[in-house]
Amino acid sequence: MEINFKMIAKCLYEFEDELAKELRELGAMDIKKGVRHVSFVGDIGFMYKANLSLRTAISILKPIFSFKISNEEDFYNKLNAYPWENIIDKDGTFAVESTVNSEIFTHSRYVVFRTKDAIVDRFRDKFQSRPNIDTDRPDCQVSVHIDRENCEISLNSSGDPLFKRGYKTATNIAPINEVLAAGLLLKSGWTGQCDFLDPMCGSGTILIEAAMIACDIPPNINREHFAFQKWEDFDESLFEIIKDSSLKKVRSFNFEIKGYDKAPSAVEKATQNVDNANLSEFITVKRQDFFESVKTSDRHLHMVFNPPYGVRLDVDIPDFYAKVGDTLKRSYPGTSAWFIVADLEAIKHVGLRPSRKIKLYNAKLESRLLNYQIYEGSKKAAKQ
Repeated sequence: MEINFKMIAKCLYEFEDELAKELRELGAMDIKKGVRHVSFVGDIGFMYKANLSLRTAISILKPIFSFKISNEEDFYNKLNAYPWENIIDKDGTFAVESTVNSEIFTHSRYVVFRTKDAIVDRFRDKFQSRPNIDTDRPDCQVSVHIDRENCEISLNSSGDPLFKRGYKTATNIAPINEVLAAGLLLKSGWTGQCDFLDPMCGSGTILIEAAMIACDIPPNINREHFAFQKWEDFDESLFEIIKDSSLKKVRSFNFEIKGYDKAPSAVEKATQNVDNANLSEFITVKRQDFFESVKTSDRHLHMVFNPPYGVRLDVDIPDFYAKVGDTLKRSYPGTSAWFIVADLEAIKHVGLRPSRKIKLYNAKLESRLLNYQIYEGSKKAAKQ
């Protein structure tokens, strides 16, 4: 029986460092960073643990074979020659996903169709019957990655992307992706050692991810399904042991996590999602306009938020970001404030000098994660 094998954890652009650190802390071996992915080595139990516990991974792939291609026919023939019957039941279901960077293939959808053809044709030739396509919850999800002439075929052990945590039933206009929210928090240095505020919390994603980091709760503990649960070698008792072991590491949290939003509908949705995630004892959500708020304690405050922007909601960018800067200066001494900005012109209107500026992408929008250190009093006063 195969003990250790190579896996690939896919991630968002610029989160490779955070993902590699997470993998190291989980106990992965032979960690290697790539672009939007990190490869590593572990056993089947570690694959279960990675799916449950990684905050910045989008999916965990298990490579099964790779080859070089020179043309479309070559691609089809090599896929068709692989013994898919050892992996997919002839009466079962499968789906295909692809990422393509190649002059041979210019369209990822076409790669998906040709892969399906190669697999289905093999079954028809050998068994006169074929597995069906099921894009919703297939027995086997095949992942094709083509980089120039190199082709790697993997099984996706996650199924639905891992940002589908299972706690979010209510969303607002443009909810932040859970994996991105967790990544922003980790980049901001959030570990749960002080009070936390998301002053524009929307449907509560950043709050929930912040509480799960603070308490070391596995981010995907609320998910109902992973693709590996349909694999023939799925070991349910091992999976339950790993789940129990992960939950035993949960730690207590001795500070406050608060969320504000001025829209009653957002407060209602955030409260519902917090409840779904079983985190109501750690998170308080209330209706409050950030621009009319003040810091409620003398303790250090860590703030992370995703403000509205022109693409998502109609806001007057210069006025809005000037108010953000004014509110931080006036009402939030002793605060480390982090927020993501998709309109790069907006940074000029904050009226504060950011201490850090990190390039990211929010969906396809080039963005910056900004940090503003708001001191007790002015910097000048602090030096006297």
